[in-house]
Order: sequence, then structure tokens, then C-alpha cells
Amino acid sequence: MLDLRRLRVLRAVHHHGTVTAAAESLHLTPSAVSQQIRQLSRDLGVPLLEPEGRRIRLTSAAHVLLRHADAMTTRWEEAMADLAAHADGETGPLRMCGYPTGVATLLAPATALLRRVHPAMEVSVTEAEKSESFDLLLAEDADLAVVVPDPGVPPVDDGRFEQRRLVDDPQDLLVPAGHPLAGRASVRLAETAHEDWVVPHLSDCDYGRITQVACAAAGFAPRIVHRVTDWIAVSALVSNGLGVSLVPRLLPIAAEHDIARVRLSGDVRPARSILTVIRSGASRHPAVRRGLKALDQVVYRSRHGHALDADPVDDLPALDTRPSPDPAR
Repeated sequence: MLDLRRLRVLRAVHHHGTVTAAAESLHLTPSAVSQQIRQLSRDLGVPLLEPEGRRIRLTSAAHVLLRHADAMTTRWEEAMADLAAHADGETGPLRMCGYPTGVATLLAPATALLRRVHPAMEVSVTEAEKSESFDLLLAEDADLAVVVPDPGVPPVDDGRFEQRRLVDDPQDLLVPAGHPLAGRASVRLAETAHEDWVVPHLSDCDYGRITQVACAAAGFAPRIVHRVTDWIAVSALVSNGLGVSLVPRLLPIAAEHDIARVRLSGDVRPARSILTVIRSGASRHPAVRRGLKALDQVVYRSRHGHALDADPVDDLPALDTRPSPDPAR
């Protein structure tokens, strides 16, 4: 008999590349991971790991097994979802995770909506950056994630996950309240070519890359004077007249900071796609389905100015599931 828990451990080793990294993602010790794979090897009667110098690697038999693993785990998720739907209870749990801005602007209001509409649900939220969210899903420590795709996370066609576009988050220009551009309805990014800029470190945040790519598309290299990652620090520097910055439209800005947000116009209007991610086959689970619907409601209300404590909106329009756009489109 195939133990799906052991198969999950094998998938983690394949995903992370080492037993140590897989063990950390699964909250196990390296020896426990090795033991699980050895037992899976005995169950199947084929070797799954082999030495490679001072390290180990997966055997060809392990790769054959992994080719079937996505289908097997997807069917298991579907079975669990059907059982939950059969019970059709109003209780959770539903464990959601996401990057900080996604928690603040999407997961927090979605959780509040779920607790109001389904008060018996047990909903929890964990902050997790990018690839960490995928690790939490694979380890079954989370059921639904809100992520921003980048080169460091699995592609949208990865068979282990169901990824869909939730919303596009355009970038706005953040300027001091007394800045000449502050009273404008919109501004072309090229008009900021001679400004000082506040930009995150490229290694810390993809907003640094987004800013540089967008500015290059607008025909200039930004004069980066300040490098900070925390958004409160960004808005504080801008409010004190020390530079301008690009900020996601969904991001809430501290009310005490004297700043203005100006929308971008013209050909260069950078945006990021925000995705929801679940394990493949889990979309039929009642709690997961309610979580996805709550996020749809939050996005719809944000776009159309509905209060978050209003009754849920029926018959939401179909969601856009096209591939993510270029960040400097």
C-alpha cells in the first residue's frame, strides 16, 4: 500500500533538492525524512535514493513515481473535498497565508467576511513570503495562499497546485503632498526622470526590480537615493520630501504621512498580478471554496466601492485567468 504521507516527503525532497531543506519545510528532522523515504522504498520494492558524493539524489525509479504523484495527490484532495462537501458543515478549519500586503488588503477583510457570513468557520491567517507559501501548501500547513508570481516560485502550470489570477494591482506614484505632481489626476512615468527615488533593495523586494524595469521602459534610469523595504519607511521618506516612489494601489498608506498618490498614464503603467493558490484538487472543498469566494468578494467590493460589511454580492463576473502580464507593461 502506498502511504501518501511518505509520498509527500519524497515530493518535498524533489522540490527542495536536499533532505535537510525538505525536513525544514515539513517541520521534521533530516533523519525522519530519510526514514520515511526508506520505508516508502521498502513498500514499493525499488530504491528511491542513491549516494552522489557526500550528498544523495533521487533515483530514476523515484522520478518515475513522481511523474504519477501529482495525479495521485490531486485525486486524494478531490476525495477529501467530496467527503467534506458530503458533510456540508459550516465549520473549518481554513488556513490562509500570503505576503504582507496581501494579508493587509485581501486576507484580513476576507477573513472578517467569512467570520460574519460563516461564524462557525475556524479561519486563520499566516504571513508568508512567496515560495514559503507554496511550502506551507505542500506541507498541508495551509489550504489557500495569496501570492505574487516571480521567477522564484513554481510556474502556473505546476501540476501540484491550482493557481488563478485574483486581481491585477497597478502601481501608483507616491509624492509629497506639496509636490508639483501632487494635484495631477495622472502623470506619465517619464515626467519623474529627474526626481530622487525611494526604492527597495533588489535582493529584498521585487518592487525594486519593478521600479527599475518600468523606469527603463519609460526611457530613464531612476536616481535612487534611498533604499528601504518597509512601506511605512517608504511613505515617511516621501512625506518628508526626500524622493518619490512607486507603490501598489492596494497598499494602505499611514494617514499621518502627508503624501499624495497619483495614477500613472501613458504606455508604461506597471502592475503585478496577484494569484490565489491551492493544492491541486482542493477547489471542491467547502472551506476552500468559501475562502476563494470571500476573496472574490473583497476584490469586487474594492473595485466598486461597496462597504466590506455589506451583504455579499451575488453573481460576480467571471475572473480573468490569463497569464500574468509583464510588470512594466
